[in-house]
Amino acid sequence: IGKQEKIPFLGKGNPQQIRQVLLFFVFLGGSLVCSETWRYSVAEETEIGSFIGNVVKDIGLGVEDLAARGARVIFDDYKPHLRLDLQTGNLLLNEQPDREALCDLTEPCILHFQVLLENPLQFFRAELWVEDINDHTPTFTNKHILLKISESTAPGTSFQMDSAQDLDVGKNGVQNYTLNPNLHFHLKLQDSEDGRKYPELLLDQPLDREKEPELRLTLTALDGGSPARSGTALVRVLVLDINDNAPQFERSVYEVPIPENSPLDFLVVRVSATDLDAGINGELSYSFSHVSRDIQKTFEIHPIFGEVRLKAFLDFELLQSYTINIQATDGGGLSGKSVILVSVVDVNDNPPEVVVTSLTSPIPENSSPEMVVAVFSLRDQDSGDNGRMVCSIQDNLPFLLKPNFKNFYTLETESPLDRESKAEYIITITVTDMGTPRLKTEHNITVLVSDVNDNAPTFTQTSYTLWVRENNSPALHIGSVSATDTDAGANAQVTYSLLPPPDPLVPLASLVSINPDNGHLFALTSLDYEALRAFEFHVGATDRGSPALSSQALVRVLVADNASAPCTELVPRAAEPGYLVTKVVAVDGDAGQNAWLSYQLLKVRTARLLSERDAPKQRLVVLVKDNGEPPLSASVTLHVLLVDGFSQPYLPAPEAEAAAAAPADPLTVYLVVALASVSSLFLFSVLVFVAVRLCRRAGATSAGRCPVLEGHFPGHLVDVSGTGTLSQSYQYEVCLTGGTGTREFKVLKSVASNHRGSMINVEENSDFLNGFGFN
Repeated sequence: IGKQEKIPFLGKGNPQQIRQVLLFFVFLGGSLVCSETWRYSVAEETEIGSFIGNVVKDIGLGVEDLAARGARVIFDDYKPHLRLDLQTGNLLLNEQPDREALCDLTEPCILHFQVLLENPLQFFRAELWVEDINDHTPTFTNKHILLKISESTAPGTSFQMDSAQDLDVGKNGVQNYTLNPNLHFHLKLQDSEDGRKYPELLLDQPLDREKEPELRLTLTALDGGSPARSGTALVRVLVLDINDNAPQFERSVYEVPIPENSPLDFLVVRVSATDLDAGINGELSYSFSHVSRDIQKTFEIHPIFGEVRLKAFLDFELLQSYTINIQATDGGGLSGKSVILVSVVDVNDNPPEVVVTSLTSPIPENSSPEMVVAVFSLRDQDSGDNGRMVCSIQDNLPFLLKPNFKNFYTLETESPLDRESKAEYIITITVTDMGTPRLKTEHNITVLVSDVNDNAPTFTQTSYTLWVRENNSPALHIGSVSATDTDAGANAQVTYSLLPPPDPLVPLASLVSINPDNGHLFALTSLDYEALRAFEFHVGATDRGSPALSSQALVRVLVADNASAPCTELVPRAAEPGYLVTKVVAVDGDAGQNAWLSYQLLKVRTARLLSERDAPKQRLVVLVKDNGEPPLSASVTLHVLLVDGFSQPYLPAPEAEAAAAAPADPLTVYLVVALASVSSLFLFSVLVFVAVRLCRRAGATSAGRCPVLEGHFPGHLVDVSGTGTLSQSYQYEVCLTGGTGTREFKVLKSVASNHRGSMINVEENSDFLNGFGFN
């Protein structure tokens, strides 16, 4: 079904042109591909933005479908000659067409293009015919033409003239030639093999050099435009002496094949002509005759030797053959003619081209099979086998190629994708032609796979066991849990949380907390081994995907007792009551009241005689508490082994224990030195205090004379513990009361700052005082 429609455009003298549209539909390969060819026409130099046609009317779709289906216009030369208005469906000029630049002398000038609809994929073929306008003036290559004609030339002899060149074609090209009126010549038009006309001068009357040695003629070329354009050339005719033999070529036609990859200055052919005349009339010069601009740009001929050489590169894809008219002119102005037919042989010199029209990247990893990832086309400017192409991609990829209309291909998914296995694909499209040698083009397409939240977080362990010592400080970091998510982005961001315990009686929220960002676990309160030895709970890890995925792990917390390492002591069964088994020492790193210990030094003694009925192994636990809030405690376990075989004389007496003891550790040495220093200062202070009191009481009677203590003062203090050795918890400050009153000992206070016992008054009779030397 054909139709014609007038299409307005801006062209000189042509306000309207006719376009024809030929429509018919054919189904190809199960997909709707319109095999029709729409034809649009436009005059060259039409203004940009001019209306060319409306594809909505031709396709039969709604305007809204254009944008939804990704409509676009693609020319075979991949240049944006037209643009498609998706709002109206109008085809508008995107650039001002120049027929001579687009098609040169080719007539008609046709630009092929396709209208591509991507979703679903559909193609519509179309042609844009660029019509010529008369915008060029005929011009002569040589505006000064010199003809040398013998005076003996017979009337009716013709002389070829160079034809004028006009970039326009058809009726706008050169249509006619005229010659100014004269007595000797008139103009005759001849048709060349390519359909163009060229002028010849015909001699009407014999020339007489003596009367008129030179003639000046004006040759005018006219085109068929409206209005017509014209160009002129000056013809000088020099009348020569008689030359009655014209040059003759060896062959009337020279046929020469030449590869398109021939280098510059390549010898195409060597032509030769002969002239029977002698002297200047036999001297020949070779030249082109009636040749086009392309031939003049591509070939050159040596005027003396007749060698035709290349002066520009050949391209089979642009022009496959040349017809070159040559002439040999002697010194008398006579010429002979011949033709060189040059056929350009195609060479596989153009690699295939890959042009990607659309690309979708990234694509989600849960994409369905046969999803179109890319649309691209192939092109090879060679012909025959050199232009036939084979397209492929790498093996073992979840993608495949599908051929479509006119060397268009689609890249589609073939199997499911997994971003965690591979997040990026570099797909190499390899295109090889069938020429010799084969040329190959590789084009890389990078397709990224976007993440979908399809992986739950995974803990590094299914269960965690954490140890924490009792009496810990609040907010103590007790351990960490860790989970990883193989997804990416927000889908891999893990948040940690405590899950509700299965036992509602366990106050989990008051025991531990977790950092939601890094999984660090903290003890919120001070734990007591005697109250809670172990507890467990579940920790959850949740990603930030949509929907969110999660997993959990078991955390078991074990509370460690602060008890010291157990020690073992040997006790002979023959030990007496009060036998010193061992000593224990507790140290508190705090200060002040928090360092006051209930028992800083504690001795373990036997309470009765041991017998054979007593178990050979006894276990004792010693507990030490400080005076802080809350009070902290520690314990030590003593294993006492009852053994036989110790000889009684070798059992150390309590008083000799210190001398027989092994060297103490550094801490014990420091404690003993400190105790000795404090005791020395205490004794010195007591002596000074007693002396000052005695001096004051004797003030009036003795005139300031201080009584002097006489007698022997014991070298050690009284050990009220009954063990014969001093214990820091039982060292007391003792002073003597002076004067005439009752003499007594008064225990003032404990030396140790942590002793909180009550004051003890001990009264003794005068005999007891005399024992110290007081009178």
